[in-house]
Amino acid sequence: MAAAAAPVCVLVLGMAGSGKTTFVQRLAAHLHGQRCPPYVINLDPAVHSLPFPANIDIRDTVKYKEVMKQYGLGPNGGIVTSLNLFATRFDQVMKFIEKRQNASKYVIIDTPGQIEVFTWSASGTIITEALASSFPSVVVYVMDTSRSTNPITFMSNMLYACSILYKTKLPFIVVMNKTDIIDHSFAVEWMQDFETFQDALNQETSYVVGVSAVLGTGLDDFFVQLSKAVDEYEREYRPEYERLRKTLEKVQNKQKRDQLEHLWKDMGTVCMQGNTLAGSDDASAMGPSELILTRGTLDEEEEERESDTDDIDHEVTEESHEEPAFRNFMQETRMKYQRRSNQNE
Repeated sequence: MAAAAAPVCVLVLGMAGSGKTTFVQRLAAHLHGQRCPPYVINLDPAVHSLPFPANIDIRDTVKYKEVMKQYGLGPNGGIVTSLNLFATRFDQVMKFIEKRQNASKYVIIDTPGQIEVFTWSASGTIITEALASSFPSVVVYVMDTSRSTNPITFMSNMLYACSILYKTKLPFIVVMNKTDIIDHSFAVEWMQDFETFQDALNQETSYVVGVSAVLGTGLDDFFVQLSKAVDEYEREYRPEYERLRKTLEKVQNKQKRDQLEHLWKDMGTVCMQGNTLAGSDDASAMGPSELILTRGTLDEEEEERESDTDDIDHEVTEESHEEPAFRNFMQETRMKYQRRSNQNE
């Protein structure tokens, strides 16, 4: 009886936000639809939730936040340390893959969002070499096509892909993701025709200047390029920022008007209730400051009268003054908000 073929290990790498996890989810769903379920491994300890079922999940073995607390690390340091701890047990993962080789034709490995954490760490090298030494292994580099329309960004992506290719020394596939947003034909043309890419690069504005931070040479050229960059900002970037600012101001002004309308409705209800209760009280014509001064500077006759009348209900007296004071305060607040709204408009 012929031995079962070894499963193909697919290492999915890519920049943060390129859609690695979404690609893995779609790949797994496609294989399930073909009745060829893959063996899926998640190596991202910091991911909150997975959109696909993982056969092996690093989060079940290593608690990312606990690693950060215990070792006093930041996010990237926590991911690296979690991977290092997981790599010490990767021999067990290899045994699980060997047991499932009859049931799964593909092993899909989703890596951390911070690509450099896996690509250039010791644990990433250990995991990659362990897989490649036992199973057919392929590196898949997921690239965000919508963010690579700029020739410079595209070249940066390609250079990073080349660095991974030469480091892993494994078969390499570039997956240009998000073709639902923009077609990837421009990137294929750039890779196949250097002159086309050169034309696109020549149309791109970039500023390069050589300086010596020790000797100070080249700084005059730097300020010349800086002046050109500022001119470009004023010509091309500022109009867009102004448009965004005006849009934001319109949204904020609309929110303020809506809040002001609610406030007017609330104050209108309070004022109507106050007028009904107060009637034609003379104190209603007084401002809050006048009421406070009146209550704080009584005449001598009133002081003598108060000293002889200890049986007066002072709470009732306080309420009779506070009611018109509160009503006048609300009216002043309404006028203040109305003036502010008129200024904004």
